Amino acid sequence: MSVAYKAVLWNRQKYIYDAILLSLVALYIVLFINVTQWFDSNIDIRGVRIRAFGSAAFILLHVILSIGPLTRLSPKFYPLLYNRRHMGVTMFFLALQHTRFGLQWYHDFGNLEPLVSLFLSNTNYFTFIRFPFQVLGFVPLVILFLMAATSHDFWLANLTAPVWKGLHMSVYLAYALLTGHVLLGALQTNKHPVLTLAVGVGLVWIVGVHLAAGIREFGQDNQDLVTGNEEFVDAGSIAEIPEKRAKIVTLGGERVAIFKYDGKISAVSNVCQHQNGPLGEGKIVDDCITCPWHGYQYLPEKGASPPPFTEKIPTFDIKLEGDRILVKTIPNLPGTSVSPALIAMEE
Repeated sequence: MSVAYKAVLWNRQKYIYDAILLSLVALYIVLFINVTQWFDSNIDIRGVRIRAFGSAAFILLHVILSIGPLTRLSPKFYPLLYNRRHMGVTMFFLALQHTRFGLQWYHDFGNLEPLVSLFLSNTNYFTFIRFPFQVLGFVPLVILFLMAATSHDFWLANLTAPVWKGLHMSVYLAYALLTGHVLLGALQTNKHPVLTLAVGVGLVWIVGVHLAAGIREFGQDNQDLVTGNEEFVDAGSIAEIPEKRAKIVTLGGERVAIFKYDGKISAVSNVCQHQNGPLGEGKIVDDCITCPWHGYQYLPEKGASPPPFTEKIPTFDIKLEGDRILVKTIPNLPGTSVSPALIAMEE
C-alpha cells in the first residue's frame, strides 16, 4: 500500500519477480530462434522472429489465465499472483512486437498502409478456414493494450472497481480470439501434430483449471450457515482457528473471515476492497488483517485501513459461548467499529 500513487511501488520481491520473468522470456525467444535456425539454416529470420514473439505472448497468456484459478486451489501460487500485472504488461509488449514484425512482413510492400492492408487484403469474413486470421489477432491486441494501460491502481480507483474489473475480464474474449488466430493462422501453415497438440492441451488446461476452481468455490458457497431467520449462527470453535489466522464461513451467500488474534476474535467481510482478494486466506501482520494478494491492510475491530488509508469493509458483531463462536448474520456498514469478543483465559 502507498499513500500517493507511484508508477511502480518497487520492493525486493518485485525486483526478483521481474528479473525471473524477463530472464525466462528472453531465454525462450533466444532458444526459439536458435533452435529453429538449427533445424533450417536457410529460413528467413524475419518469419522466425514473428513466431518467436507471438508464441511467447501466447504461452505467457496461458500462464496469466492459470494463476487466478490456481490460487483458489492452493495458496502456494500466491507468489505468482503478487506481481501478475507486470506479467500482463510484458505479454502486451511481446504481442505488440509480434504485430509489428507481422505488419512489416505481410503488409509493408503494397500501395496500402499496413493497417489498412491488414483489414482489406483478405475480405473472406464470411468463411471459416479462409477467415482473415490476422484480424483475430489485432482485436485482442487492442484489448491487451487497454488492460496494460489501465493496470495501475490509479485507474482502478478512478474507473471504479466494477468498470475496471469488467474491462480486465475481457482478457477471456482476447484469449478466445487469439486461439482462433492461431488455429486459422499458424496451424494452417504448419500442420505438425505437436503444434496442434500443444494448442489443444493449452485450451483444455485453461478450461479445466477454471472448472476445477469453480467447482471448489461453488462447494464452499453451498455451505451456508444461515438456514432461517436466526440473528446469530454458530461459526465453529475457537480452537480450530490458528493464531493470527482466520476461518472463512458463508453467511447469507457472503463470505465472512473470522480472525483469532491476541486473545480476541473479530469477524469481517472476506472481500478486500482493492481487488476482491480473500482476506481470510491472509493473516494478521502488524495488528492488521493483511490481504494475501497485494498486502492491503485493515484493522480487525474497525474494518478500516489504518490512517491515512481510507479503504473500508463490513464488520460483523460477534460473541462467544464457551468455545463456540457466534456471528451475527447481518453485517454492519463498512468501517463500523465492533468490540472484539475476548477469549477467556484458562486458569
